[in-house]
Amino acid sequence: MAAAKLEGRAFYESIGSPKYVVAPMVDQSEFVWRMLTRSFLPPELRSSILCYTPMFHAKLFSDNPKYRANHFEPLKPPITMADPPDVEHLKTMGEEDKYLDGNPKIDRPLFVQFCANDPDLFLKAAQMVAPYCDAVDLNLGCPQGIAKRGNYGAFLQEDWDTIYKLINNLHKNLDIPVTAKFRVQETKEKTLEYAKMILSAGASIITVHGRQRHQKGHETGLADWSVIRYLREELPKETVIFANGNILQHDDIEKCLDATGADAVMSAEGNLYDPSIFGTAPPVGAEGREYWRGRDGKGGYRADAVLRRYLDITHKYVLHQNPPQREELFLPSDSQPGTNGNTNGLKRGAEDDVEGQAPTKKQKREAAKEKKKTGVKHEKCTNPNLSAMQPHCFHILRSLVGTHHDVRDALARSKAGDIDAYENVLKLTQAAVKEGLLEYEKDPAKFETPDVVDEEDGDPALSSTAAVRRCKRPFWVCQPYVRPLPKEALEKGSLQLSKKEMARLAAEKAEKEKAGVSADGHVEIVKTSVPESSTNGAASKQEMSGKGHANTNGTATKIDTSESTEATSAVEERTEIPKEGMVMG
Repeated sequence: MAAAKLEGRAFYESIGSPKYVVAPMVDQSEFVWRMLTRSFLPPELRSSILCYTPMFHAKLFSDNPKYRANHFEPLKPPITMADPPDVEHLKTMGEEDKYLDGNPKIDRPLFVQFCANDPDLFLKAAQMVAPYCDAVDLNLGCPQGIAKRGNYGAFLQEDWDTIYKLINNLHKNLDIPVTAKFRVQETKEKTLEYAKMILSAGASIITVHGRQRHQKGHETGLADWSVIRYLREELPKETVIFANGNILQHDDIEKCLDATGADAVMSAEGNLYDPSIFGTAPPVGAEGREYWRGRDGKGGYRADAVLRRYLDITHKYVLHQNPPQREELFLPSDSQPGTNGNTNGLKRGAEDDVEGQAPTKKQKREAAKEKKKTGVKHEKCTNPNLSAMQPHCFHILRSLVGTHHDVRDALARSKAGDIDAYENVLKLTQAAVKEGLLEYEKDPAKFETPDVVDEEDGDPALSSTAAVRRCKRPFWVCQPYVRPLPKEALEKGSLQLSKKEMARLAAEKAEKEKAGVSADGHVEIVKTSVPESSTNGAASKQEMSGKGHANTNGTATKIDTSESTEATSAVEERTEIPKEGMVMG
């Protein structure tokens, strides 16, 4: 007799009550990346990280064997998942047949996420993956245009009837729990009603992304943790809630847990740029060769160390071969610098980066002729772990490729499945890190960002300056990407308002000016003949509080909002990240 299905908090406790969660990311939370993220914790703690697969399309997954094979690999090829799901087929599977995704020894706990709008197709896809995961998740948070065209993700949020049927069908007919991830609504009250509907349909866990549907790209802005806190206080205590949004560094995890009262914290972009985000820094003096700590105490895992670890996992699990023999990572304290790069660490000679240089026009022409003559055609790599390598490397090396163009160019030319090309990127990265470390020894101040509280930092909801200062590290350290906030993006010209939006804002501005309120919502100064002494005290208090209430004598106080907040050079986008690196949901 099959064991009763656990749900809700009982289910959450059965998988270890994980506090750290790797978000579902389209083509980016695949097996190797999950293994890399877990590798920064001691072996006995790695199962404390709950991971989600990338978002899969339920219809394609249920109908297309090729799509399944290219996205989910729970069994060693040529063994495939049964279609339709077959209990007898599963009985013939032994431990030796288990492969990557959902492998009980190395890839659990694991939730598989689908986007869907058809309850029957969603159930069929879920039944196929159920033997290889702990739960199935419904994506209700994807805000991208493709989700709008396909009528799924966040664009289902007005269709409560369909959402209820999708979740309830799995709740009643699937052997494992169903969960859901969604975005907050226009108001906290509407968000609460939305969450109650999802829970009533049978969702065992809800993940709440603290941003609304329109908050994406340059309009991303900050997630609203207060809405998640409101849900925590209003929903039954046994409700399991994961919080998502605003996680840039490891310290943000505890801040989020404290602010929201959530059971766990999910990280997406923070994890992409720094896969060590769930790990803790080694003690002072025990950094070794992988972790770097500056004299100011700030540090992080070195980009060359993370890239090397990533490639090693790929060699072992995907290519089934031992990684190449490599020298130890360089440290300035080494008495005999390795041969990996030059010995003075300043400027690499032409012969040193010949592999990383772009081919000449003549070389390109000759290569094209040779390819045409031989008729050689390279098949497109469809392995989900290999096709994700280039965008992952751009994320890991984002702070480095902005100044080391040889690394950037070599990475841009790399093809999915060409492991030698990525080994070359690693070689160039190690040389670049070596240069940086030696330069730091000569002039540490050149690379350090002081923690200065400046009035120009302004409101964190309007300015990213303080976050940039907090997160900034030397280029050889993996670090988060701090997105410019919408106000900053507008000032830089990165964000353009539509004509309709500009007309709406102009109309609002005119209405507010007529009412004596500035365009940003603050009460404007009103020129009167009231003596200065009667208003100074109130005005200074109002300016310090940042609120624009009228004072008691009938005059209004001025709030200075004319200061423009500029994004620092540290957050300028210098490298085009491939579209595969897009985070959705």
